Amino acid sequence: MTAVVEVRDAHVVHKARSGGLLRRDRVYALTGADLTVAAGETAGVVGESGCGKSTLARVLVGIQRPASGSVAFQGRDLWTMPPAERRATVGAGVGLVFQDPSTALNRRLTVRRILRDPLDVHQRGTRAEREDRVRELMGLVGLPRALADALPGQLSGGQRQRVAIARALALDPALVVADEPTSALDVSVRAQILNLLLDLKERLGLALVFVSHDIQTVRRMSDRVITMYLGRIVEETPAGRVTDAARHPYTRALFSATPGLLHPLDPIPLTGPVPSATRPPSGCPFRTRCWKADGLCAEVMPDFSAASRPEHRYRCHHPVQEEESTRDLARQEP
Repeated sequence: MTAVVEVRDAHVVHKARSGGLLRRDRVYALTGADLTVAAGETAGVVGESGCGKSTLARVLVGIQRPASGSVAFQGRDLWTMPPAERRATVGAGVGLVFQDPSTALNRRLTVRRILRDPLDVHQRGTRAEREDRVRELMGLVGLPRALADALPGQLSGGQRQRVAIARALALDPALVVADEPTSALDVSVRAQILNLLLDLKERLGLALVFVSHDIQTVRRMSDRVITMYLGRIVEETPAGRVTDAARHPYTRALFSATPGLLHPLDPIPLTGPVPSATRPPSGCPFRTRCWKADGLCAEVMPDFSAASRPEHRYRCHHPVQEEESTRDLARQEP
């Protein structure tokens, strides 16, 4: 499949407010990230708060420039382009769906104006063609035409998120990045939005990056699950195998912590707090909470190893065995 976006060895470092007067601490938000998303593929990104999911999303869409590494969109490096060309490329080729639709939409603009705005900025078609495209977009996401002149404050949360999705699709982007798109919605509305995204992905052949804390939702939505810990990608797993065949201990611990009615699991115990991103541990960052860690884990960050199945790789010195069930892992002493 053709790669839509490729990130190679990307590092993002921020200056923190803590530290000395002359030397402030640094936050290592992203470290050595490698990721490729192909056309028609959905890559789900999971991990605890502060693990770098949103930073990775910003790097993918060209909002955040990495301190080192490269980001290529449809084969062209974003950060070697002139600024005006980069803005035009990203603006037309990438759609963004944010977490809270009530703050992502301009409260003073009607739905028609919100959806027409990207078309006006990029000068797509005549005025009549833009109006036709607005009607087409509203139909695509299941919004009645009667809402075209409504303000965001007059819509429900689900309707506002449908408007946000329609705006993201206005310019026929090759890539859509959804950063926690359902966390601010009720459960019933959340299911409708997720089904809408799945339907649009199949109909339009989009490359979709889905970032969420809801691990089971990511598994359902994605073709591939990316697990992040303390700014690093530690595993990439085919979504159908992530629950019982993931090799990294952290991925297994994440999925064991999600409640289930049909097959409930005891969570795998992780001892200790998440380390600080300003002073990450040496070697493997997960070693301070891992029940398998030893001296080697403290010395060397493991390289990616390939599992027995294609498109499955992980970074761990002592991976979980493929035939080892998560239920058995939960019974082990921490």
